[in-house]
Amino acid sequence: MTPRVIDVRDTTRAAHTLDSVLEHVSVGGLLAYPTETVYGFGGVLTRSVIEGLVALKGRDRAKPMLLLVPDREAVSDLTWTPEAIELAEVFWPGSVTLVLSDPGARYPDGVRGPAGNVAIRVSPHLLVRELVRGLGGPILSTSANRSGEPPALDAQSALGAAVAAGAGEELWVLDGGDLDPSRPSTIIDCSGPVPVVLRQGAVPLGQVRCVLPGIRADGMDNP
Repeated sequence: MTPRVIDVRDTTRAAHTLDSVLEHVSVGGLLAYPTETVYGFGGVLTRSVIEGLVALKGRDRAKPMLLLVPDREAVSDLTWTPEAIELAEVFWPGSVTLVLSDPGARYPDGVRGPAGNVAIRVSPHLLVRELVRGLGGPILSTSANRSGEPPALDAQSALGAAVAAGAGEELWVLDGGDLDPSRPSTIIDCSGPVPVVLRQGAVPLGQVRCVLPGIRADGMDNP
């Protein structure tokens, strides 16, 4: 069986479609779906879903995935510094990913990085927000492509990457149309005493410094 493709642009069936998708995901099904930047692969936060996404990506198991969350309260068990709270209040929903400390080791490998941190974001994309609200918690997210290949900007590219990895009916592809080329999210590490920009993406460094003038940028891999 091949992955199922669902056109989520059909607003006349939006409620029924969302209910079906939520049911599929809640029992461990995988998704390919549009976000504000690229198409992503995702699912609920379980070890079996993590393993499925690692297989889809063909990626290093030590490289963690991020969580898309409905709001800050959904991940209140992470360490929220005053700077992280301020960044979330200004840039969420939006293309800023925050990296926070998980001192209680509550999150599994595949999400929790080697330094004990977790990356999170509140997406402004309507479909993603409906998914996380409907599930009442976070979903795993990683770009919908094989590791080392360009991220997908349309459903067919996401489908092709999934089929190449051997995906079957466990994956549903949500077709939200073609996405405009976009930079990835800006990543800011708030796990230490001074926040550090790890990647400058859709939100430029100057805009971040309007909120936190003292933020460091020496960690950027994409200046």
